[in-house]
Amino acid sequence: MFPEVVRMAAMDEDFPRGGVQRKPTREKVKRSKEDENLFGVHHDDVRKKQKRKRAELIPVKAKKQKTKNGGTLQTKQKIKAQILSFKKLNVGMLLLGCVKEVTDFELVVGLPHGLTGYVSLTNICDAYTKSLREQIDEELSEDLVALSDLYSPGMVVRCAVYELGKTKANRHSLKLSINPKDVNKALSPGALQAGMLLSGCVSSVEEHGYLVDIGVKATKAFLSHTKTQEYVKNKNQGMPLRVGQYLTTLVESVKNDGRIAQLSIRHIDVAAATATEDQKWSLSNLLPGLVIRAEIQKVACHGLILQFLSGFTGSVDFMHMDPRKVKTCHPGQKVKACILYVQPETKAVHLTLRPAFLQPGAVLQQPSPHGIGKVLEHCTVRCYHKEAGVIFQLADGTFAYSRKVHLSGTKTPLNPNDFREGTKHRCRVIDHSPMEQMVLVSLKKSVLDAPFLKYQDIKPGQLVEGKITSLENYGMNVKLTHHIRGLVPRAHLSDIPLKHPEKLYSVGNLVKCRVLMVNSDTKKLTLTLKKTLVGSKLSVITQYKEAVPKRLAHGYVVSVKPFGCIVRFYGDVRGLVPQQELSTHPILFPEKVFYVGQVVKVAVLKCDPTQEKLLLSLKATQNVGTEADGFTKEIEESSMYPTGKIVDVEVLAKVENGLKVSILPQHVPAFLPTMHLSDHVSNCRLLAARLQKGDVLSNVMCLSQTNGQIILSRKAAVIAFAEQGPMPKDVLELQVGTQMPGFVKNIMAYGVFVKFPHGLVGLAPKAAMSDKFVTNTEDHFVVGQTVVAKVTNLDEEKKRVLLTLKVSECGSAEGAGESLALLSQYCAELEFVRTLMSSRDSPVVTSLSCLAIGQRLQLVVDRVEDDGTVYFTGTQVTKLTVTASRYHQREVTVSPGQRCTAVVLFVDLLSSVVHVSLRQELLNANARKLKRISQHLAVVQLVTQDVAVVSLAGTSKLLLVPVTFHLNDTFHFDSEKLSVGQTISLSLQTAGIEHHGIPLAARGHRKHSRAKRERQMSEGEEDLIPTVQHALCIGDVISGTVKSVQANCLLIKLEGGVTGFVHASEILDQVPNGSFPSSKQKVGNVVTAKVIGGREVKSHKFLPITHPNFSATMPELTLRPSKLSGDCEVMYQSEQLADQLKSYKPGQVLTCYVSKYNCTKKCLDVEVTPIIQGSVELLLMSQRVKHLKYPKKHFQSGQALTATVIAPDRTNTRLSLSLTGACSLDEGSITLGTIEKVTPHLGVTIRLPFGKTGQVGLCDIADSYKESPLEELTLGRMVRCCVISKNEHELAVSLRSSRVYPERESSINDPEITTAKDLRKGQLLRGYIKAVGEPGVFVSLCASLSGRVLFNYVTDYYVKDHGIFLASIPKGKLVTVKVLSINNGQGEVELSLLPQDTGAPDVLSKSLGLPSKQSKMLNDAKGSVLKTSKRKRRGSESEQVSSKKLKIKKKQKHSEEADSGVEVYCHEEDSDAEFEGSNTGLSPVSQQQPKPRKTQVPRLEVSRSFAWDVSLNTISPVTGKHEDISSDSEDDEPEDSKAKLTRREKEVGKRQMEKELMKAEQQLMDPNRHPQSADDFDRLVLSSPNSSILWTQYMAFHLHTTEIEKARTVAERALKTISFREEQEKLNVWVALLNLENLYGTEESLMKVFERAVQYSEPLKVFQQLASIYTKSEKYKQADNLYNTMLKRFRQESTVWLSYATFLLKQGKTDSTNALLQRALKCLPQKEHVDIIAKFAQLEFRLGDTERAKAMFESTLSNYPKRTDLWSVYIDMMVKHGSQDEVRHLFERVIHLKLAPKKMKFFFKRYLEYEKKHGSEERVQAVKEKALEYVESTSLSVDS
Repeated sequence: MFPEVVRMAAMDEDFPRGGVQRKPTREKVKRSKEDENLFGVHHDDVRKKQKRKRAELIPVKAKKQKTKNGGTLQTKQKIKAQILSFKKLNVGMLLLGCVKEVTDFELVVGLPHGLTGYVSLTNICDAYTKSLREQIDEELSEDLVALSDLYSPGMVVRCAVYELGKTKANRHSLKLSINPKDVNKALSPGALQAGMLLSGCVSSVEEHGYLVDIGVKATKAFLSHTKTQEYVKNKNQGMPLRVGQYLTTLVESVKNDGRIAQLSIRHIDVAAATATEDQKWSLSNLLPGLVIRAEIQKVACHGLILQFLSGFTGSVDFMHMDPRKVKTCHPGQKVKACILYVQPETKAVHLTLRPAFLQPGAVLQQPSPHGIGKVLEHCTVRCYHKEAGVIFQLADGTFAYSRKVHLSGTKTPLNPNDFREGTKHRCRVIDHSPMEQMVLVSLKKSVLDAPFLKYQDIKPGQLVEGKITSLENYGMNVKLTHHIRGLVPRAHLSDIPLKHPEKLYSVGNLVKCRVLMVNSDTKKLTLTLKKTLVGSKLSVITQYKEAVPKRLAHGYVVSVKPFGCIVRFYGDVRGLVPQQELSTHPILFPEKVFYVGQVVKVAVLKCDPTQEKLLLSLKATQNVGTEADGFTKEIEESSMYPTGKIVDVEVLAKVENGLKVSILPQHVPAFLPTMHLSDHVSNCRLLAARLQKGDVLSNVMCLSQTNGQIILSRKAAVIAFAEQGPMPKDVLELQVGTQMPGFVKNIMAYGVFVKFPHGLVGLAPKAAMSDKFVTNTEDHFVVGQTVVAKVTNLDEEKKRVLLTLKVSECGSAEGAGESLALLSQYCAELEFVRTLMSSRDSPVVTSLSCLAIGQRLQLVVDRVEDDGTVYFTGTQVTKLTVTASRYHQREVTVSPGQRCTAVVLFVDLLSSVVHVSLRQELLNANARKLKRISQHLAVVQLVTQDVAVVSLAGTSKLLLVPVTFHLNDTFHFDSEKLSVGQTISLSLQTAGIEHHGIPLAARGHRKHSRAKRERQMSEGEEDLIPTVQHALCIGDVISGTVKSVQANCLLIKLEGGVTGFVHASEILDQVPNGSFPSSKQKVGNVVTAKVIGGREVKSHKFLPITHPNFSATMPELTLRPSKLSGDCEVMYQSEQLADQLKSYKPGQVLTCYVSKYNCTKKCLDVEVTPIIQGSVELLLMSQRVKHLKYPKKHFQSGQALTATVIAPDRTNTRLSLSLTGACSLDEGSITLGTIEKVTPHLGVTIRLPFGKTGQVGLCDIADSYKESPLEELTLGRMVRCCVISKNEHELAVSLRSSRVYPERESSINDPEITTAKDLRKGQLLRGYIKAVGEPGVFVSLCASLSGRVLFNYVTDYYVKDHGIFLASIPKGKLVTVKVLSINNGQGEVELSLLPQDTGAPDVLSKSLGLPSKQSKMLNDAKGSVLKTSKRKRRGSESEQVSSKKLKIKKKQKHSEEADSGVEVYCHEEDSDAEFEGSNTGLSPVSQQQPKPRKTQVPRLEVSRSFAWDVSLNTISPVTGKHEDISSDSEDDEPEDSKAKLTRREKEVGKRQMEKELMKAEQQLMDPNRHPQSADDFDRLVLSSPNSSILWTQYMAFHLHTTEIEKARTVAERALKTISFREEQEKLNVWVALLNLENLYGTEESLMKVFERAVQYSEPLKVFQQLASIYTKSEKYKQADNLYNTMLKRFRQESTVWLSYATFLLKQGKTDSTNALLQRALKCLPQKEHVDIIAKFAQLEFRLGDTERAKAMFESTLSNYPKRTDLWSVYIDMMVKHGSQDEVRHLFERVIHLKLAPKKMKFFFKRYLEYEKKHGSEERVQAVKEKALEYVESTSLSVDS
């Protein structure tokens, strides 16, 4: 070892001469700076090496940088149409979207540029997902909050791309998420700032507000109730916020370092929110939907470049520019914009200027009324964008957009001339884009000719054609269109079952089918191929109403039962063929004759569309003669008795559930159910028992017809309803609020089904059955009971009706009269039964019918039961049961055999039981005479199911009282039921209504009390009398004290504790406008008042069900002096409210008092009197706009206002009033209006009061015209306007200040013109361009007058093509014109736009390069003179010259043809100039003038269209002039231009032409010349057939022209041409072809190329290249699958493991990387373990976690401490990624290792270099000293 150490010391000067010399212990050796090179490294050599390395690297970098810069420069100079497509989307990308549709399980969201995504239920927010799971686990389906309750179409949402994939039909699938944690994942608590606009979802409902999930961890966002009141009223229909509801919120404050945030959703806060620099937004957390203030940097035809937030740059494409301000945009202009989305890779920000997005929280309107599938004729092209598509303007003024792929169905390149501005095309609507407010259209012939575009267009029974796509076990899949597919079930492949359908059908065959069923919601289409069904000429039944009796049709058997066959038609229409109708011969076992799927021909016997019941026959089709006659007879009989007809019937027989009857006089059999005998359930049973055969019933109604049998009804309520008019027959004839009687059909646990005539059925849910709480539905109603139902909801599609049976909803105001009518009907039916019973032969029945209520009987006690009930016998009641209860034996002791007198209380005709009473007060003859209208107290003596027998208190007078108040009033609590001995209040409405001399009375509404003892009755009698609680009468003048002062009334405390009520209209006689009358009084004031009426008020004990009688009458008072002194009218009159409203005439002025402002209806609720109320719509509340912005501030409760009566409103319950004094709109009326629609270049539509709309033209907006008059007129803005003309449909209004403020002096720069008479010849005035057409340019002078400018008077420039006017003069442009002539008779005005007439600049720009008219005239004159002077000089010489010239031209033409494609790289403006030059007739010489070279930009850049590995750096653009002069242009060259050339000029031109020809030939011979055409490439690949670079460039050339197939052909040629020995060259071509298929092909075509490449090239390289292609194109899922395949196939290759690890780390999957390392160690050989671990650690350093990388290195070095290569790599990684202390610590560890001196020298050298670069002088000196110590220690060890 010693010689090695000596040699090291001799080489390096910094090592001292060692040997035995020792270092001094305490003295430090000082060295000069010259000795700093410790290890003797020569810096010159190092510099040379570094220069050499730099020289190798710099050219490549410079070359890349140049290419990159060039591309970047071109991007800045040229704005391309950036259209968002599916390929540009990435998972996690944030976008702004609009809800298009809401279904049960997902939201359909429209994205920018017509894309559509779907948001699943589980991607709303975590709280909503959690609540869904909890409710599903607990099976609480009724409590589920549907998406339709939380979201609505038009709602703007922020969303994130959740998943990108493909559907089963191989179409793109885009799944989105609006979960705040996905949308706001880039935000942290520290990043939250006040003023930020964030999206969130309600996560929980708290006591004082809501917790909102904004997606920021560790942050709680709170939204108080006070901030939600406006949102709940205006946007949430008054409903509170619910969990999962999406909100656009404003951060009001942030506390505790972002852990607490206060939010607001008030419209005024959210709509005004903008992103500012103080909020510290960055490109990584910029959110869509943010409104920013920006400055326009660049303007182009495709869009704008904006700068915002002090340095950020964004782009606005042409579809998101404000159409009203497109023409006015210029660099430097300040605008407001909204962020649409940010590209994650390029960080490109895309913005929108559309006004709908500049107010966050607004709801977007539906874009267009045009339905999908509608064909639109004459769609006008507005603008054409080569890379994007075309914008069309439709006939109604709206816009439509067509993508480039939808402009043509062929592969031929599009001709831009076909889509010039103004050209018209035929389009078809295929979708609508809410983000652009446009419909999406297609011009493809296949789309235009398609019979249907969506499933809704297909109808059952329709014949369609399709192509077979696959044959499956379950059936056949058929493709009808590109988007519509159907299924033919296996049973419908043929008329007979097929065992091997593949023998009859093949994939790709065209088949003709018939549609069986279509479900547009689920997009399922069922077809049939049964030949009989497809070719059937019989009727096609698709609905039950089409099944007319005797109609023949084909169907197929779907079920065979013992009782018959079920036959199905189209659209789920099915019917039953009973067993007896299967054939003329008996069929005992139908299953042996018929089979499922069999096609049969049937005849319709009967059909009930309402019940969806259909009766069919197979027998009728076999024997039409016999069966049809009987069937026809049946039909005739049934048609004679339609529903509602009143007939008389005779009872034939009694059956279980009713009576068999015959209709007189034809004796047609019918059926009368038991429950239809009466409205009263008890009488139904009675009539069924007492009617006998032969009895005749009159007034019976035909109810329905079921199975050929006529059903009758005798319900009086149903019959009365039928007599009022036609009854509804279908759900479509019903309306919400309709009341009609019906009967209970079925009783379920969840409600009651009610049936009406004509078969209509509705459901009364449990909650709507009664005003009382319903515990058991069967306790309230019985089947067949008559009820009155009110319609509450209708579903016309599903034909469902919801009803209510509540008495409060269905009952009338006159409850007493209604209950008396029911009681009268009940008694009349009893009397009818008595009449029938009196004619019977049975003496018992006869005697029973003779008994009546109140009759005295002499009876003998038969027996006394234990409960006190007494049974009697007697001669008058032979064989009858006579009984008296214990209550009716009061003070009488009876024993068997005792004789006594009793009074009859009730006779039960059904059970033959007579109820009597022995009470003395009932037997005494002290009956009181009753008045006509009176109220009484009565005692209940007997209670039955329908009636109660009562006696007047203290008398023997008996009366009948109804137990129920209404047909629906069938359930009573025990406390509400009448009981014997109870004292009640009753009222006698009218005299004369009696039953056998017993008066009928109605019950009062007082609370009942039980009179158990006589003392209690006498004490409580006074309280029970239904009198008013005060003794005041109308007209009494009293004094009182003001008890309370309210906004619209006063409460006065009177004597005796009575409180009086004074309305605001009864306080003062003269009420000043705007005053508050109630404020004139104060609490405690003593006032004198007069009673003018009374009003019913309810006390605090009042409950509508259990305590309904806690109410009292409050006196209505007046304080008006005029009424105190004189007579006054009574406040409450019997006159109806509608009649009182009619007393107010239109135009009448009155005083009203503000009640409140209704935010929902946007009107002011007022009170005129305590009875009469009114409303004032918003636009009639004031003529000042600022008053209407905050109506609650200017119109306060109790304020008196002077109003004008318009008319009663539609409901006839209140008045419509006006506070502006106008009750109608006439010419000259000034009013306020709301801007409803802004039409560019035309004007605005304004919503006016009284439901009118007005139109405002451009000339009626202001007194001084502006360039952009519509700029300040936004939707929803309130403006003051004046009506200038009026017609039937709409009004013409003006916004001019001189009109709307006539009292002010306005400066009028542009006077108003109404007719042509207001003009004079020579007058100068201004107007707006209205249109440009063939007759000329039309200028709008006013709304009703336009002038014409002939083309000769438009410009001073010479314009040959009038299309230039259409392109250069936009509609709505402000111009100055001069009047040339006026035709007052026809109203025609001729104008001029010439600058010399108007003094204004020319309307056409100089930049168009048009010649002036004067120069054109001079050139024409000069040419004609030269032509005349040289006509004589034409001789032989000129002919020779002409022939030579012709030859030269032919050569030149030949050279141009051979040189085609050479000069591709020309400036885009040159091609535009050529196009314009050809249109304007410019000579070729002028087109050939060269442009300045510095403005040229290369057009062809391969890197833009294709991503190549090798060829990109080798292709450089060639710039040059582009000459494209066709022979047609030469032939069309005017002769006068040739005559301008002199002989010398011709010679010069000839020589110049020869030079150009020589130059072109030299260029063709130049070997360094770049190829510019396919021929050039063919020549190059012939000369170098094995060069993959040339072949790749050749492919790129075709891809630049979008000729994909040609590029594929070139690749195949290259693979065949390149020698098999050139493996790398072939691999390059394979890689290029894989790139091509990845970008432009399908996954299937890519896999085919990949499989071929693996066969013909080295598989590992091909796999690695495809993985790289997948990764670069962001197809991460495919790349992951490919890497897993590679790991299985090449598990011994370490490069594969490293490549996959790099991929995983770039995706952020660090855990997967650790697992991958363990797999690699198991698969790779032991000797490669250390290297693979080190390389994984390096990857962790660069892409993953540095701490994990350190741990991996430390673990490896602990096992292999002497692996200097690992130490070196570890040090390199720490230098790049670690801190200086860590690096120094690592060096210290290394230099203390026991390694070879050569290796130690290496590490000391690196340590010293590191300190020289990063450390100080002291640290450098310390390293040198450590090196000396090491040398000395080594020397010592050698010596020893």
